[in-house]
Amino acid sequence: MKIISTLEALQQERVQLAKEQKSVGYVATMGFLHEGHQSLMKRSKAENDITVLSIFVNPLQFGAGEDFETYPRDAVRDQRIAEQEGVDIVFMPEAAAMYPGNSTIKLHVADRVDVLCGKSRPGHFDGVVTVLSKLFHLIQPNRAYFGLKDAQQVAVVQALVHDLNFPLEVVPVSTVREEDGLAKSSRNVYLSEQERQVAPAIYQALQKAKQSIQDGAKDPEKVASAVKEFINSQTSGRIDYVEILSYPALKPVKEIDARIIIAAAVYFDKARLIDNLVLEADGSIMDRF
Repeated sequence: MKIISTLEALQQERVQLAKEQKSVGYVATMGFLHEGHQSLMKRSKAENDITVLSIFVNPLQFGAGEDFETYPRDAVRDQRIAEQEGVDIVFMPEAAAMYPGNSTIKLHVADRVDVLCGKSRPGHFDGVVTVLSKLFHLIQPNRAYFGLKDAQQVAVVQALVHDLNFPLEVVPVSTVREEDGLAKSSRNVYLSEQERQVAPAIYQALQKAKQSIQDGAKDPEKVASAVKEFINSQTSGRIDYVEILSYPALKPVKEIDARIIIAAAVYFDKARLIDNLVLEADGSIMDRF
């Protein structure tokens, strides 16, 4: 496994891979790797000759009052996990190398960000598409892998690739879950024992919605209301949102007759949990764009 920290060295490595006609899969992370990241690495290893993992805590993604300085970092542990997963190249640049001075060009996401978690994080996705544009140019992957736990980010990345004509495939990867269905997240450690027992009800509510669509339900308001009622009856959490939107456009729908996302965010005492299902019109799970 090669560890690369400079942009020039990465570009040189990519030239050599092109000469060898090697296919490249790419996994973008901010480090502190967990099982969700590992699932992306495994998928990339299975579908490409070379897997590149980037570890970069991107300052442009953090708004005022957010935790950039305290964001967890453990480079040694991350490198060990990457090596265990068979990653070929780990790219770990410094912020000064990625952003050497004030930018003349700024990217702005004009759509897909005024709903779900994007509503409360203005500018966040501008930072996401800026860093990914730079990384896509540097790494030139054939495929890039993103977890559907953050399905809004996947939708924004898909728009970035489409609008800027990046010659790569965005591969969405299913959410990694605990045995009881709770979506794996670093935030789960902040749940109390009682909260941890009831938190899987979020996924259970989404599953019930999936079943109702498979049984013929078409009214998004009724399906969303049922999700809210189940979460409220089974947990002590406070619902931030339950939304049913088209996917990946993330627009309101009057009828469930095409691909949709059912997404929920729930506040507990010290944690805010998110989860979603992306479904085809018949209620089956989406696995490819």
